[in-house]
Amino acid sequence: MMDIINDLIALGFTESEAKIYLALLRTHPANGYLLGKITGMPRSMVYNALGRLSLRGAVLKTGEDRSIVYRPVPPNLLLERFEQDYFKLTRGLQERLQMLDSGKDEELLWSIRGASPVFSYASQMIMDSKDEILLVINDPTLDLLRPAINKACKKNNIQVRALLTGEAILECDEIVRHPPLESELQGILNMLVLVVDLHECLIANTNFEVEATITKNPNLVLITRQFVWMELFTQRIYKQLGVDLIERLDDADRRIFESNNDKGISHEEHR
Repeated sequence: MMDIINDLIALGFTESEAKIYLALLRTHPANGYLLGKITGMPRSMVYNALGRLSLRGAVLKTGEDRSIVYRPVPPNLLLERFEQDYFKLTRGLQERLQMLDSGKDEELLWSIRGASPVFSYASQMIMDSKDEILLVINDPTLDLLRPAINKACKKNNIQVRALLTGEAILECDEIVRHPPLESELQGILNMLVLVVDLHECLIANTNFEVEATITKNPNLVLITRQFVWMELFTQRIYKQLGVDLIERLDDADRRIFESNNDKGISHEEHR
């Protein structure tokens, strides 16, 4: 129950308002006296909370003076209204804040920590792209960013190229699967690399505590883009190699290429 109360507090309820609203959901119609017995709150606090809930349109009331009883506004209607209100608020605030933003491109390295902030930032980068998106991405991260990536893939003016380090399927312009052994050796199994429009890049460790480095430094963005581009190029070339060429490689290099067989890819498919 406390998790629901905490979520309601996050929406702007006080703790007493949250408790009264939940009590009304379980028992309504109800007067202040009954709600006080249910919640164990002093009657004055109950009526103060009911007054505030009434003003914010979370409860309905009928009767006069001591005969007033209350019922809650149904949760779906209440939350839908909250969603609309917050959308209007955030949209209006976004426009006003953008007017204050100098728009100056920073070339420093910035850090951001936490799964939600990191993946939200990455998703916004993808949605704001205008030309090119390059990715190195594993399956769990792809699941989180798939809606934004799929939208970008459907735009004719944006080229999406991705190096997959897992087994997931993605339908975009250029998709290649990285050899599992090479992914492990390079330490990129739990990494997200995202380069957008040769303008900004994000490199994140997605293993335990998600943390990312973000920069618009043109030199670092270029190097990151070249890393992804060369990996994509290497995998394209590998698809053209026959068994005879694979066998000419030394043992270490051959094991890396042949690790693709773990994903069901044979040499015959690359002839």
